[in-house]
Amino acid sequence: MPQSNFPSAVFLQFAKWPEAGRVKTRLMPELGAVGALDAHIRLTLAVLDNLCATGYPVEFWWDRPADDRPGEAESIVEELEGAGLHQGVQQGRTLGERMHRALSQSLGDYERALIVGSDCPSVDPDYARKAVACLADYDVVLGPSDDGGYVLIGASRVAEGMLDDIAWGTPEVLTQTCDRLEESGLSYCLLEPRWDVDEPEDWARFLRTC
Repeated sequence: MPQSNFPSAVFLQFAKWPEAGRVKTRLMPELGAVGALDAHIRLTLAVLDNLCATGYPVEFWWDRPADDRPGEAESIVEELEGAGLHQGVQQGRTLGERMHRALSQSLGDYERALIVGSDCPSVDPDYARKAVACLADYDVVLGPSDDGGYVLIGASRVAEGMLDDIAWGTPEVLTQTCDRLEESGLSYCLLEPRWDVDEPEDWARFLRTC
């Protein structure tokens, strides 16, 4: 029988559909469009491996619907289908809306839901499990990134407006998110900072860890 103290949780990997010229654009001056696409695919699969290694269910959420997907996703789709993972589509105008909807929907089936971006290979299995554990005591957990954003957000409870009016892609993302959570009456905790891959030096760091 399953242990009663093992929390019901799911990891949601958010990803852009891989299309040359659209993904990892800040790597393009150094790697070119095709090289940046290859980097995106490699990062996506690395994050997927980490999340699957946690032992929790994993779902994969694309940013585009099935009828609007030019690009090169065969290697990712093969991994997802081979592992029997659910594939969803993010819904909403802003990243905040998309994350809020995904968390809300998932909390209908699980006690805890956590989102990780596909450019966050530093979210290793132990870090991810620690985030799940934090949700025993807090409504929301955040994994800060070195650039002022975050590599992970998880929730055991959500509230309307908790991710509204965030200046996504700026160094103010984490601070603004914490402000919104407080305004929404949600408790939160911060894990130790991690790094994601945006710039060429981040990509070089990733390659050194492989």
